Amino acid sequence: MTETVSALVSDWVRVDQPMVDRFADAIDDHQFIHVDPERARTETAYDGTIVHGFYLSSMLTAFARSALPRTKPGVVEVNYGFDKLRFLTPVPVGSRLRGSFTLESETPKAGGILRSYDVRVEIDGSERPALAASWLVLTVGD
Repeated sequence: MTETVSALVSDWVRVDQPMVDRFADAIDDHQFIHVDPERARTETAYDGTIVHGFYLSSMLTAFARSALPRTKPGVVEVNYGFDKLRFLTPVPVGSRLRGSFTLESETPKAGGILRSYDVRVEIDGSERPALAASWLVLTVGD
């Protein structure tokens, strides 16, 4: 019999235009599909602005903080990268999103534990996720 592993799920977060605009400023990506609602509505099939893919991936930290168990003092978790990262569905600005995390493996590495999580960023009301990834997190410390 195989063991079913339940995903740990974060709280919902609504992504609004000011959040997207600040992210565009931070990474210097002001493509109109992200920052100009009227132009995005009239010149694309999106019916308005959409969230940057890299913004979605950067939200994984907040989603993980909401969904995953806290580490004890003296333990540090370091973003080790991705084995896979895909942006599957455009996310309209104003959408509610949440992260879903399933621990896939734990491996000793560099004096700590390298954890691989299957991650999905879900869009409220959509059957398809916005993002799918295999995220690696290195935990070091006591």
